[in-house]
Amino acid sequence: MKISVIIPVYNEESNLPELKKVLDEVMQTNHFDWEAVLVDDGSRDNSVKVMQSFVEADGLHYRAVVLRRNFGQTAAIAAGIDHSVGELIVLCDADMQNDPRDIPAMIAKIEEGYDVVSGWRKDRKDTFLTRTLPSRIANGLISWVTGVPLHDYGCTLKAYKREVITGFHLYGEMHRFIPVYASSVGARIAEMEVHHHPRLYGKANYGLERTLKVLLDLVTVKFLTSYANKPIYLFGGSGIFMLLMSVITLLYIGVRKIEFHESLVRSPLLQLSVMLFILGFQSILLGLIAELLARTYHESQSKPTYTVRTVLGNSLPANMRPEK
Repeated sequence: MKISVIIPVYNEESNLPELKKVLDEVMQTNHFDWEAVLVDDGSRDNSVKVMQSFVEADGLHYRAVVLRRNFGQTAAIAAGIDHSVGELIVLCDADMQNDPRDIPAMIAKIEEGYDVVSGWRKDRKDTFLTRTLPSRIANGLISWVTGVPLHDYGCTLKAYKREVITGFHLYGEMHRFIPVYASSVGARIAEMEVHHHPRLYGKANYGLERTLKVLLDLVTVKFLTSYANKPIYLFGGSGIFMLLMSVITLLYIGVRKIEFHESLVRSPLLQLSVMLFILGFQSILLGLIAELLARTYHESQSKPTYTVRTVLGNSLPANMRPEK
């Protein structure tokens, strides 16, 4: 398989020469058929000039994509994937904290039959309070909500078969959720420990606020992976729950009225019951609208509600088989 190494770059001019040196050594030593796609995400230093020198020196293996401004790591990764041609996609940071020497082991894991191999920075060399601890909490929450248990969603160093990461677009901080999307189409996922090094040059471009963005994106990911095809299950389920709570509240205040002669008008529970009934009814209607939108989305693009891993034998009727 041809391997495409996607590397988002943002103000990493000092780290790029060492990255190229190690990447060349690793890929050539293992005799891979490979390319490296470096995507500059609006750098303000000389990263673009360094990338240009790579392309001029080795245009066979290096390609540079320069974005007009800083769009964020997710957009840079998406641009790299769009401008790559390999059947196997490897994502790697440019800061040399991820070690390209781990790539051959990840590729070997793919060759064992996995579709996704996710790196795990078990011995992470970052500030504990502002980066490592929030990351651990976020990883635990993401694993619990999505049902895809990984120790390190934030590790950029991952390997994917292209076939499992096509068909969806990346927004926000969604690149870390690619394994979740891949899992939703039946990908086999493995996790392996990778080396992690302290940053030698430059400074980290992300802080604690990134964790909050990830948590907000998690809500979107959960909806898209669990309820995008049947949104009525989410909205209708919550609507039915609120309607039941409304009925139970009405029964309770009815009993209180009969047994203790309490005034219904003065009780806040009556207002709560009415509000729950209205919200529940609206939620069910919203679910029906979302259901229509989901069906329109699939049918307008002829987008199937399933994904095929492989076809064994000639399963199509003779009149439907593609011409050779």
